[in-house]
Amino acid sequence: MSSKVILRRRRKIPQWKIEEVRNLRELLLKHNVVAIADMTGIGSKQLFFIRKSLRGKAILRVSKNTLLKIAIKQVANQKPGIENLIDYLHGQNIFIFTDMNPFELSIFLDKNKASRPARPGDIAQEDIVVPAGSTGLPPGPIMSKFSKLRIPVRIEEGVITIVKDTVVARKGDVISEDLADVLSRLGIEPIKVGLKLKAAYVDGKVLTEKDLKLDIKMYENLLKEAVTNAYKLSITQALPVKETITFTVMMAYSKALALAYQTIIPLPEPLKYAIIRAVNEANILAKELAPKCPELGIKVEEKKEEKETVKEEEKKEEKPKKEGEEEVYEGLSALF
Repeated sequence: MSSKVILRRRRKIPQWKIEEVRNLRELLLKHNVVAIADMTGIGSKQLFFIRKSLRGKAILRVSKNTLLKIAIKQVANQKPGIENLIDYLHGQNIFIFTDMNPFELSIFLDKNKASRPARPGDIAQEDIVVPAGSTGLPPGPIMSKFSKLRIPVRIEEGVITIVKDTVVARKGDVISEDLADVLSRLGIEPIKVGLKLKAAYVDGKVLTEKDLKLDIKMYENLLKEAVTNAYKLSITQALPVKETITFTVMMAYSKALALAYQTIIPLPEPLKYAIIRAVNEANILAKELAPKCPELGIKVEEKKEEKETVKEEEKKEEKPKKEGEEEVYEGLSALF
């Protein structure tokens, strides 16, 4: 066989590959965001659920890494920086084409995970609870597994019934073979799986998995703190904005009133409070001086409320006299 024939055979590219590269190229040019996600451990059922949740928002495409690499090189001149995605074309990937913000896409994928059956060796992501009720399973060898896992059961109308809700695994526990089998038979799928973004291209830049992972709670707290500080600044600096102008005026009024109260400015409202304050301070001083300096002849009049309080306390201290008690007292006094 001649070398020319061998070269022709080597150069011949399957038509489906040519079509696939063309489709990938069109998707690359059409959408603003191109993301590469790791789909390791994602089955067809879970992938269908994720596709359904992203319907109308993004296009998911499973293809060969080498074909996307070719497509990326073909559009590199039209989309500067997109060639940096090639560094992430390894492993089992799925490609996402969308106009969503990449951070929004990352949050969406985290919230919309699919469930799958537990496998021996899996780690429980949350506490796993087997609910009470009929299992639909006939009695048999599986009864021993229920017993081993300490799941209380009884036979009702020829089927196994779980007596009460039972926690069969705590968060972080390793799932055993028996537990995986029981959960599978009961139709319980406790493991949540989702696509993990490895990188995303947007506006000439490639964001990594670390860049796309957002701590929403931290940003919420930072935003609340920023709003609080903005309010404080606006009020203390008397910035005329509608959100804080009412508080600013109230604070200014309070400060003006306090200033007039302290310096006794002869204005109707603050003067009234200044006189009340002066009287109170004079009364306090008189109470302090009266017992210490009797030569001053200071007489302090107790308020009506104070007098009533003293009388009530005296009444409480007085013990009620019993019958005949008065005569006893008189007899004792006669002895002296």
